[in-house]
Amino acid sequence: MRTAHALAAAVILFAAATAGAPPDRSIVLASTTSTQDSGLFDYLLPIVKQHTGITVRVVAQGTGQALETARRGDCDVVLVHARSEELKFVAEGGSLRRYPVMDNDFVLIGQKSDPAAIGGMNDAARAFRSIRDKKVLFISRGDRSGTNLAELSLWKAAGIDIAKDKGAWYESIGQGMGAALNMASARGAYVLSDRATWANFRNKADLRILVEGDKRMFNQYGVMLVNPVKHPNVKKALGQAFIEFLISPEGQQAIANYRIDGRQVFYPDANAPGA
Repeated sequence: MRTAHALAAAVILFAAATAGAPPDRSIVLASTTSTQDSGLFDYLLPIVKQHTGITVRVVAQGTGQALETARRGDCDVVLVHARSEELKFVAEGGSLRRYPVMDNDFVLIGQKSDPAAIGGMNDAARAFRSIRDKKVLFISRGDRSGTNLAELSLWKAAGIDIAKDKGAWYESIGQGMGAALNMASARGAYVLSDRATWANFRNKADLRILVEGDKRMFNQYGVMLVNPVKHPNVKKALGQAFIEFLISPEGQQAIANYRIDGRQVFYPDANAPGA
């Protein structure tokens, strides 16, 4: 009897303590290391909270890992940058819709000494061939991230089957963008980076942008609500409200206003045709 009374009392106390508690207005966002490492979320999420009251908890992963997190239903929203993989995720029923959000571009980084002699090129395929031909160290993220997928696409555009042609000069590290840039800086290697993470990277040392401007280095981001039919735990209303803010005029302007050292690094494109 004492145990039953104690249990009942505990239930009553818990109910009383939580009766006046505000409802949980938080969501989990699986997103890329580039959006995290660029500093965008540190700037943007307080603005989201101010406008919507939603607290966003970020799980920063490569695009491939973020989509797997979404497939398991371990997040409410996913924001990544590999359009073909995003459309595949929607086709599988992982989400009902992909919304374009913003874009920037990739840049090929290397030492000022530039042993592959690619500096100033705007043809990424030609630059990749030169790195392979001269067998200069290249650091690949190797993590199925959006950046890694873009890198693999550029090797293919160069006519190189990197799975067969790679040697000691090609090192796949299975880590995020910050780690890849740090390794390239320490070891005098080439590396592909999204422009925003590069702009926010503080350990540049002798690294600099050597190749940019190739249209094949375009980098587009999309956002998706995880399908609540497949995963009833998904916070549908809050997740959709977060997305609606990102693609709203206010959200798009907030993204455009983010600067690193005075320079814009993300360009809103929610309404761009074909985005």
